[in-house]
Amino acid sequence: MAKKITKIVLTGGPAAGKTTLISRILHEFKPEDGWRVITIPETATELISGFGIRPFGGCMSMLAFQDFVVADQIHKEKLALDAAQIVPEDNILIIYDRALMDDKAYISDEEFAEVIARFDGRTEADVLANYDAVIHLVTCAKGAEFAYNLGNEARTESLEYAREMDDRTLRAWSGHPNLQIVDNSADFDEKMNRAMREIYRILGEPEPMVDKRKYLIAMPDVASLVPKYNAVALDMMQTYLYSANPDVERRIRQQRNGGDYLYFYTEKHTRPDGAKWVTEKPVSEKEYIQYLMEGDNRLHSVRKTKYRFIYEGCRYEIDVYPFSDDRAVLFQYGKVDADRPPELKVIREVTGDPAYKNRQLAQVQAL
Repeated sequence: MAKKITKIVLTGGPAAGKTTLISRILHEFKPEDGWRVITIPETATELISGFGIRPFGGCMSMLAFQDFVVADQIHKEKLALDAAQIVPEDNILIIYDRALMDDKAYISDEEFAEVIARFDGRTEADVLANYDAVIHLVTCAKGAEFAYNLGNEARTESLEYAREMDDRTLRAWSGHPNLQIVDNSADFDEKMNRAMREIYRILGEPEPMVDKRKYLIAMPDVASLVPKYNAVALDMMQTYLYSANPDVERRIRQQRNGGDYLYFYTEKHTRPDGAKWVTEKPVSEKEYIQYLMEGDNRLHSVRKTKYRFIYEGCRYEIDVYPFSDDRAVLFQYGKVDADRPPELKVIREVTGDPAYKNRQLAQVQAL
């Protein structure tokens, strides 16, 4: 079977949600389902933070800096394509946290043309043709200003600068034939849902079903679900961290993907009006271990094995916890009145019931 490689660029102004979206992508496209996600981090940030190469502070001009950025970006993109041919999965999704055309937002059109031409005579048409699709996430400085600094207290760009760079970045990518814009006309969760729907569309995959119900069920014979419904088991552990701000819930998650582990850091912000805003980012194993040192010792880590499968066109997830032998939690996506697998015995619906949210389970360790 020939490999299917899809290359999608995530771009936009500062504080647009790219990092959280990458976390969602890693969560939904798993090796167990035949997917391999290859992520290419933002090149300029790596050069500034890792190498000390920067276009300010007397180090070098912005134009000279772009030579470094373009050279490093081209190298990483080649490595990503080489890796796509080596990994065992046939469905490869390459996600770029910004890419070559983003550099055009920082220099003049003429300067950008000169820079890319120094690399094998590249033109803008060559660069644009290298990516299958571009998703522009509009900065929250346009329409969601309250969230501009959430999850990044070190952000130094002003709202005005963020808006300007959002406009310049969108202009830089405007020539791509498959450019999708995701704005802030809905809340942040829906913004991420819209972006994910675009990704499913680009891949030609069915969109995930958004209607979601949660049920307390009698413990099924989960071992029989694996062969009967081709269920996939996913081990997870979520740990809550201390937070000095009562309006911010902090947590980390370890998630097994095939033979690998992924790690995520999440913040849930609660506004005075009760609205929620969740930011999430992938972290390294080293960072994850460091975060563990900040664990809230009033709460247990929540361990569970999630079994996912499709039945009669609906997606089901069963969360099995080590502290409960006779009960589990069922998530049903799709039609509420759909016929469930006969093995599943519902005790009651618990959609929205705070007693069955992870933070409460971390406290009581009981279903």
